[in-house]
Amino acid sequence: MAKSPSTDNSGDFRCGYISIIGRPNVGKSTLLNHILGQKISITSRKPQTTRIHLIGIKTEKSFQAIYIDTPGIQTAYKNAINRQMLGEATMTLEQVNVLVFMIEAGKWTKDDNHVLKLLENVSSPIILVINKIDRLRSMEELLPFIEKIHDITSISEIIPISAKKTDNVDNLEKTVYSMLPSGPAMFAEDQITNRTDRFFAAEFIREKLIQKLGDELPYQIAVTIDEYNDTADLISIKGMIWVESKSQKLIVVGKGGSVLKSVGEQARKDMEKLFQKKVYLRTWVRVSKNWTKKDELLQNLKDMSC
Repeated sequence: MAKSPSTDNSGDFRCGYISIIGRPNVGKSTLLNHILGQKISITSRKPQTTRIHLIGIKTEKSFQAIYIDTPGIQTAYKNAINRQMLGEATMTLEQVNVLVFMIEAGKWTKDDNHVLKLLENVSSPIILVINKIDRLRSMEELLPFIEKIHDITSISEIIPISAKKTDNVDNLEKTVYSMLPSGPAMFAEDQITNRTDRFFAAEFIREKLIQKLGDELPYQIAVTIDEYNDTADLISIKGMIWVESKSQKLIVVGKGGSVLKSVGEQARKDMEKLFQKKVYLRTWVRVSKNWTKKDELLQNLKDMSC
């Protein structure tokens, strides 16, 4: 049973929603995981790994910060899954207390510009976060880039960070805290997310598939959990991996089942770390032709994964 929030009722307690928004692959999920000190959002080097917005909750004595990790926003939306991700990313813009607009150090793209235009009429305070400063050849490159950003946007609060190495993330958190409104906690103090264990089981399997298969077919893969039985000593999980063709199924299974076995072993380790319990994981692969283009099937997959 979740504990009730241990909040300061003096009026100094702050609580609010913060949406982390930006183009694909700028490090939004990595940032959220480091803020929480726990992995809840899957990551990879492939753009658009995040498909559904995910809430991560950090509760301290004087505040509760409710972060929303959103899918990357881009300018091209060719099928149902792209349209769904756009909706997931933009639905929070008018419903949050603070917006964290994340870009990559040394780069400003047309997708960044597209995100900026989406923020033009937003009334909530915006923090522009320049991530991946650790990739710059020298910190001397940072100042002219910040000056360039000042010329592009009127956002005054600009914070450079490295989410991967957690450089300056504490300063970002302090700035976010200062912008949160006064009010009681909305979630129990020990709650870190709004998603179920079934959701995380599916996401960990999908993450390992993306990492294992590289450029072959990461966007044609979905995962649902058909069975989830939690006992005192063991969680038994049956995961279904969806692909669009028989040839893709062969890739996912691998020679002699090698890919599927490797993915299952790695995903199971992440599950056991998060759930703090032994996990027995079984996975199957099923073909559903052109599922990424079908709104109805995509919604069903989304519902089953949550």
